[in-house]
Amino acid sequence: MQKIKNFWVVLRSSLWFVPGLMVTASIALALILIEVDGRIDGKWLLEYPRLFGVGSEGSRGMLTAIAGSMLTVAALAFSMTLSALTQASAQYTPRILRNFMRDRVNQFILGYFVSVFAYCLVVLRTIRGADEIKFVPSLAVLVGLVLAIGGIVVLIYFIHHIASSLQVSQIIDNIVEETKEAIDSLFPKELGKAAEEAEKTEAQVLRASNGWREIPARESGYIQQVDTENLIEFAEENEFIIKMERGIGQFIGEGATLVSLTEYEQNSEMKIDDQTEQEINELFSINRYRTIEQDVGYGIRQIVDIALKALSPGVNDTTTAVTCIDFLGVIVGEIARRRLPERVRVKDGKPRVFAKVPNFEDYVETAFDQIRISGKGNQAIFERLLGALIFVSKNTQSENRHAVVREQIDLIEEFAEQTLETDYEKQKVRQKIAETRQAFNK
Repeated sequence: MQKIKNFWVVLRSSLWFVPGLMVTASIALALILIEVDGRIDGKWLLEYPRLFGVGSEGSRGMLTAIAGSMLTVAALAFSMTLSALTQASAQYTPRILRNFMRDRVNQFILGYFVSVFAYCLVVLRTIRGADEIKFVPSLAVLVGLVLAIGGIVVLIYFIHHIASSLQVSQIIDNIVEETKEAIDSLFPKELGKAAEEAEKTEAQVLRASNGWREIPARESGYIQQVDTENLIEFAEENEFIIKMERGIGQFIGEGATLVSLTEYEQNSEMKIDDQTEQEINELFSINRYRTIEQDVGYGIRQIVDIALKALSPGVNDTTTAVTCIDFLGVIVGEIARRRLPERVRVKDGKPRVFAKVPNFEDYVETAFDQIRISGKGNQAIFERLLGALIFVSKNTQSENRHAVVREQIDLIEEFAEQTLETDYEKQKVRQKIAETRQAFNK
């Protein structure tokens, strides 16, 4: 199951999958229409000569022109896509390239032009002139003409889409939507109690353990996904307790410790063979890049990278950084409303897996720490960070999470006092800090 999920992630982020399906469908459509043309009575076609009255030479010439133009436009569309990818990578962050590649609109439009080209080729090979048994698939030729006219509409929309997709607000919004989808799938909506019992259970197990057996990773890369359910089942079947040493989104080198094992009932020496190590490694998806599907922090990371790029001395684009902060407040506010996964996973009353999962503080620090540091001396950045923290605080009633937000406010206050140059700027930020702290008392 994990391999199927990984394969689906790869397919979604590839430029060839959707175009490949569309080419296959266009070839099937051409064959079907040719067969229909060969089976129907041609007399009714003569009743509409303006639609179906093109001869063999005219049909060949028209389909040849359509096929050649579609291939040219496909090359143009591909070139425009590469240009957009290059510009977005240089201007914002290289980590958004995969978002462009998995854009369904880009994939569909590239597939449309290539599939029309393939359609015309298949129909062309069946047209026979006067020297042979004459056959002109008039219906198939007409559909080819309609597809060519549709290509004009598709090209115009493609140009509009590329221009829109390069706008930073659109790029950020796409990342936010994908991150929120991951939050919805990973985190329950209700906020539960703190995992005090889970923490006690973990401490007891760690104290009682006589030792852990380390299982090394068999490849290098970022942990994209973990099949947690099967990992728990595996631990239960073998009476193991499994402690994850690396979490989703973290890098691991080949040979580094992926998980540690100990027996639940430590009555004998634990035996770990090569098959056991292989089975555990197969439950982890490790690749050369991160994905958002199980890694909410990666969605936050992409937006933070755009903000840091905007705040760099060579760019100095405060407006883009402010936009990033606003959307980061939305994401962290959404996380603040959720019950985050517990570290200790229990099956039938027994702790089976100690997962490596980020807590609320980790998400807040990822979202705001680097931006606060890079925005030194920038009043607008400090004020907008405080505004985002107000939004986050209103989305949770947890005192522990409020304490995390208060810590961020204190850090902003300290940093603003150290880096702002004028008393006016300091006073404005002090007022905003007072408003932010007052929001906790409402």
